Amino acid sequence: QVQLVESGGGLVQAGGSLRLSCVASRRIMYAMAWFRQAPGKEREFVATITWSGSITNYADSVKGRFTLSTDNAKNTVYLQMNSLKPEDTAVYYCASGNWGTTRREYDYWGQGTQVTVSS
Repeated sequence: QVQLVESGGGLVQAGGSLRLSCVASRRIMYAMAWFRQAPGKEREFVATITWSGSITNYADSVKGRFTLSTDNAKNTVYLQMNSLKPEDTAVYYCASGNWGTTRREYDYWGQGTQVTVSS
């Protein structure tokens, strides 16, 4: 079992920045990812990274604005979000799994953290 705890969400104006954190109780899976779910929409892939930090993949909608990083000593993954847009508003979920861009490839999930971007 792996417990994931997200933090760092909040309210920010368009163009602003936030950094989300996800602390894992154990590093037993290959990769960590972030997904997001806006009201009335499906949960969608945002970005994924291997624990080594050597491989990343981003959704086209966030490429160039969001950056993933890892701190293995703290079992923590960070999602730096810059140039935020109102359409980035969603609950952001951290996930642990084997790699990929779909929900079924991730076995463990956090409870989510709300990100709200005002226009």
